[in-house]
Amino acid sequence: MRDEMMFVERLHNELRDVRWPEPAVLRERARRRRRRAMLSAATAVVLLAAGPAIAGVRLAAPQSAPPQSADSQPQTSLPVYAEIPHEALVQPEDLTTKTDPPLSHAGFGEPVRVDELLLACLTDQGQTDAWEVSRYSRSQTLLRASADGARRPADVVLNQAVYRLAPETAAGFLQRLDVLIAPCASWRVTGEVSWEDRIARAEVEHRWEVTDRALAGDEGMLIRHLVVTARNLDTGESRGPTSPDTRAVVRVGDLVTVLALGRDTTDAELRRVATLAATRLCPAANPPC
Repeated sequence: MRDEMMFVERLHNELRDVRWPEPAVLRERARRRRRRAMLSAATAVVLLAAGPAIAGVRLAAPQSAPPQSADSQPQTSLPVYAEIPHEALVQPEDLTTKTDPPLSHAGFGEPVRVDELLLACLTDQGQTDAWEVSRYSRSQTLLRASADGARRPADVVLNQAVYRLAPETAAGFLQRLDVLIAPCASWRVTGEVSWEDRIARAEVEHRWEVTDRALAGDEGMLIRHLVVTARNLDTGESRGPTSPDTRAVVRVGDLVTVLALGRDTTDAELRRVATLAATRLCPAANPPC
């Protein structure tokens, strides 16, 4: 008990020596703290309300201010865009065919899918078994406007995917793609195919080639795929070339887009749409153009 009393007496003496601010000073400090708390709460409400709208447009990565000396001038830098806005894709009014609203998808960490059959050719030859991975992506399919709502493969007007790559990866992407296409200039593969009204074993020869370059953006190319021949291994019957499948690959800054139009579309129309696509990508690219 004596020890406790000594502790209380020492605490009382120490508190007596403390210099407390005047009541007016304490009230002013309390008012300032309340104002700061109210401002922080209001800011949080604004950010929460604006969150979905911001996520749907462009996300700018935070810019850290570089250290500056006393006599240095402030430095300005362009915003770095992350998520790909819908406005960066080809719009329905860019096309000559009336379409329904786009079917779209956004993602991140997805492979840059140029041509899955080309990837199968490369895998078969031990070249690679995966496309490079993007940071962010957005894709869409535009279908021909339909009154009855019925859907057929011929109704596909446009398939487009846009990928945001790391800058060092984007810069050499088309050059690396050029190297990957070379081993598939002629690829023979045996497997099951649809032959008239049945499934048959056949040997099929595929070819890929670049038919145009520098068509839009910083760089671009048209890639044509063609089934040259198909031979039925059961009957010996052969079939000639099929209609070519051509797609455009265009790079603008750190963005790469892969475009394919519907059946019976000319290369001239694909070039026109690829040029429009490059223009659409410009504001969302790093750096913008």
